[in-house]
Amino acid sequence: MSAQIATQILIPRWIIPVLPRQTVYTDHALVIKNERIIALTPKADALAAYPQAQLIHLPDHALMPGLINLHAHSAMTLLRGFADDLPLMRWLQEHIWPAEGAHVSDEFVFDGTRLAIAEMIAGGTTCCNDMYFHHSAVARAALDTHFRMTVGCSILEFPTPYASNADDYIGKALKSRDEFLGENLIQFTLAPHAPYTVSNHTFERIITLADQLDLGIHCHIHETADEIASSLKEFGVRPLERLAALGLLDSPLVAAHMVHTTDAEIALLAKKGMHIAHNPASNLKLASGLARVHDQLKAGINVGIGTDGAASNNKLDMWAELRLAALLAKGQSGNPEAIPAWQALEMATLNGALALGLQDQIGSLEVGKQADLCAVDLSASGTQPCYDPVSHLVYAVDRTQVSDVWIAGRHVYRQHEHQSLNLAEIHSITRHWQAKIQTV
Repeated sequence: MSAQIATQILIPRWIIPVLPRQTVYTDHALVIKNERIIALTPKADALAAYPQAQLIHLPDHALMPGLINLHAHSAMTLLRGFADDLPLMRWLQEHIWPAEGAHVSDEFVFDGTRLAIAEMIAGGTTCCNDMYFHHSAVARAALDTHFRMTVGCSILEFPTPYASNADDYIGKALKSRDEFLGENLIQFTLAPHAPYTVSNHTFERIITLADQLDLGIHCHIHETADEIASSLKEFGVRPLERLAALGLLDSPLVAAHMVHTTDAEIALLAKKGMHIAHNPASNLKLASGLARVHDQLKAGINVGIGTDGAASNNKLDMWAELRLAALLAKGQSGNPEAIPAWQALEMATLNGALALGLQDQIGSLEVGKQADLCAVDLSASGTQPCYDPVSHLVYAVDRTQVSDVWIAGRHVYRQHEHQSLNLAEIHSITRHWQAKIQTV
């Protein structure tokens, strides 16, 4: 059971709740009791109703939902900058997979995930949809730092030091999931790596298990043109058509990337209620292509935003991603009205929550929801003057302007200082890993 937290009244200059859409409140306060938001009301009413509450004044700040990173490989922060400027398959086969084979362990994943969480919290991210190995280590790192994590349990056909085959990956995934049942901040998904690393039989088993255990599925799909060409050669169809025939699109599925989509595929994704995790920086860095995000959103597909791993980005900066998502959509579509600022902010918050099945808990500032929030100081020269705080949050803000973060009501980042982790210790451990990895 979570420890009791004093009732807090947060008094910012602006409150941006995300829902109702395109709404900005001034002269309002947000009240938190324990894990939840209990009031969003005019400031005078909040002060009168809760006279004993702790007051937190945020005079130049926009208060908004915490950002939701819809696709990441958190532990790969320890491989940040290890291999750059390469196409996806060379990057994986010649550098990342060999390095992982030599170093990835329970300790590596725990330490790398804590480093990722330190970076994400300081940038206003309060929830991450992860995909990696050593699933229990990911969950422990999140609980250790009081961070909300969806733990994606990677599943492949080939052996790694973590598991020998698909059955072994699945068995370890289910064991880890059972270990953390009932934890408020933790949920699990099955994460088949990609169509080119997972067989039809394994996909069918994952679909059955997801249905039986009410689990989501998280998978890289249509990331590169080569992936599609290889599928056409091996299976005679594009990956999405193959997965649709297997029934994967009838499951709660977060498809990471979806860079290459035809009109027919966009219509199918919309019909099936699919969720897409758009990763603009990683797609650009690996030259994977430009996703048709504006068309996907227009079709009614729920599109959230992710950073991908720090080894291919090279940072877990959701502010950079949402700005890039908005700008790329305008350039790719030729429409300056594509993804306006309010919609980009929605993609980075509520859309991510919807994709994870957490829309009733997080993603907007509504009474009854978990108090996952961040405060952004707009007093800096780069965000002055401020005619529209939503515009600044998307087009002008730097992540260093995040001053305060709450997760499930706990003030985990206060006036630019971490409260739930020891940053010096994490950095010291990171230097240990760097020395170990670069000597191989």
